[in-house]
Amino acid sequence: MTGLRVVPSWRHGQERLYVCLTDGRNIAWYDREAARINLLSEDEREGVLQALGPFLTGPVTVGPPPVPTPAELARLSLHPDDDLAPNRPGEALLVALDREPGPPHRLRPDPRRRALAAEQAVGEALDRLDGAGWHALHSVPLPGGDRIHHLAIGPGGLFAVHTLYARKQKVTVADPMVTLGRREPHPLLRRVRADADRASYALTAEVHPVLALAEPAEVAIPAPLREVRVLKDTDLEGLARLGGVLKPADVEALHAMARDRGTWTRV
Repeated sequence: MTGLRVVPSWRHGQERLYVCLTDGRNIAWYDREAARINLLSEDEREGVLQALGPFLTGPVTVGPPPVPTPAELARLSLHPDDDLAPNRPGEALLVALDREPGPPHRLRPDPRRRALAAEQAVGEALDRLDGAGWHALHSVPLPGGDRIHHLAIGPGGLFAVHTLYARKQKVTVADPMVTLGRREPHPLLRRVRADADRASYALTAEVHPVLALAEPAEVAIPAPLREVRVLKDTDLEGLARLGGVLKPADVEALHAMARDRGTWTRV
């Protein structure tokens, strides 16, 4: 077999090497940590081994994926350009800063870098829930140039998470207004709810809105909020204690659906 491509992917600090056909479909992947090459078809063994040859670091086991699930097979069928799972926290901001870094010297810090710091802090906190049966997607693109900062899917349900840089500042949340330090109040909770509503429409499932505050000095919520959770980045691990909403199979199926870029094109 000729024309195979090897595409690296990083997730939670672990590297996998996917072997793709010319049309982008995955036919195998090499898990370095497990020293295993997983084949979707035994007929493709020779071509896959040839493509991965330069990357192998020792003896490996070759065979079909262990107990493949429908969600796993759906994920593997995605073209790499359509798979949102490899997105890093703040992916859209990283791309924007790489394309237009801005002047090297400016009087005030670039607000994009502060926003990036917030998304990275919140994203890393959500990624740490992986061991508790959760999945997190980052920078989920929406039509019109909008995006959902983070989408968390786990036993406790689905959560659309919007981040706000609040380092060493007091945050006052009075629905729908959010006040950061001495700045003018902004109706941010409308955006947070709108993101969750669009995600609910795309996934045909209930998605809960969350406002995640990165490193606030103080949080004041004078009155109970409707539907929205407001959490510090250090409190996001509490989501792992939520359960009883989704079964593991449902979590995997929703994650497979959410990571497909095509799911979000009509919301």
